[in-house]
Amino acid sequence: MIKTNAARLLDAAGIHYELIPYEYTEEDLSAQHVAAELGEDIDQVFKTLVLRGDRTGCFVCVIPGDFEVDLKVAARISGNKSCEMLHLKELLPTTGYIRGGCSPIGMKKPLPTFVHESALLYDYIYISAGQRGLQLKLSPRDLIDFIGAQLYPI
Repeated sequence: MIKTNAARLLDAAGIHYELIPYEYTEEDLSAQHVAAELGEDIDQVFKTLVLRGDRTGCFVCVIPGDFEVDLKVAARISGNKSCEMLHLKELLPTTGYIRGGCSPIGMKKPLPTFVHESALLYDYIYISAGQRGLQLKLSPRDLIDFIGAQLYPI
């Protein structure tokens, strides 16, 4: 299995994780599909969303797979008056990742990141490893500490 940049960064930091492959299709890149493929609870499969605030620029929300981000809450916690999802065409140039393979670890430049507080309910969660068809299974506390994220009820 080829290691992604996110996995190499975790290796360099000495953080324990597992790389978990899964089957995907271009037609269904949803977290629900990932959870089903992994045989895991959707609440432990987190998706990485990149947003743009009107004041602070881009930031990241890492939320459970079956949640929708509340833009008003996201704006408030990130110090913005309003925010919107980053346009798909901007995702790769901004983060270095594509839709369905966006990891909160190893983006082109560090962005303020907010992780949903429910992550701490679990011993481990899944996040994208930085490419479609590959997830990282790791401790939510390790993730939060490593990327310097803040916990919020997004």
